[in-house]
Amino acid sequence: MSAAGRRAMRVRIRGRVQGVWFRAWTALEAERLGLAGWVRNRSDGSVEALFVGEPSAVETMIAACHRGPEHARVATVVVEEAGPEAADLRGFAQKSTV
Repeated sequence: MSAAGRRAMRVRIRGRVQGVWFRAWTALEAERLGLAGWVRNRSDGSVEALFVGEPSAVETMIAACHRGPEHARVATVVVEEAGPEAADLRGFAQKSTV
């Protein structure tokens, strides 16, 4: 949690989450909720995201990740607190696969 009451959470989503528009959907949803951060595919087939913003908006986004976009099939969502350096992020981006 940052000084301004923002929350920063790192999320890892596994299942059928690549090739189903998950990154773009995540970016649209995060922007709609006013969140900062990023989303990227991982070479192991998962999707990783960092959400920063109002605690209620972060929780709403995490709940949405359990469903994902229409063609996704989410198996697991692992959530962990991000480091304090993430709390000052602004804007939301789609990053390259790692």
